[in-house]
Amino acid sequence: MKNFIEKSEVKAMATLFRAKSSTDLLIARTKKVLVSRDGQGTLDVAITVLISIVLGALILAGLYLIINGTVLPTITQKIKDMFNYSN
Repeated sequence: MKNFIEKSEVKAMATLFRAKSSTDLLIARTKKVLVSRDGQGTLDVAITVLISIVLGALILAGLYLIINGTVLPTITQKIKDMFNYSN
């Protein structure tokens, strides 16, 4: 019986040691990930691309409004005047 208790104690201590080692390893890896600055440039690039897309869309919308509101009616009128032979 004494032998059984000693073996149980050894197994329990080994299990606790493995659990503590695993926990320490997990804590070390977590600290490393939290302190790491890897991927910081990726966020900057993503924000830059997003800003570029939004600004490009605004510029295209502005050009579309200018061309449809000002340029096309003027051009259309000038073309009609050019081919108006009755005057």
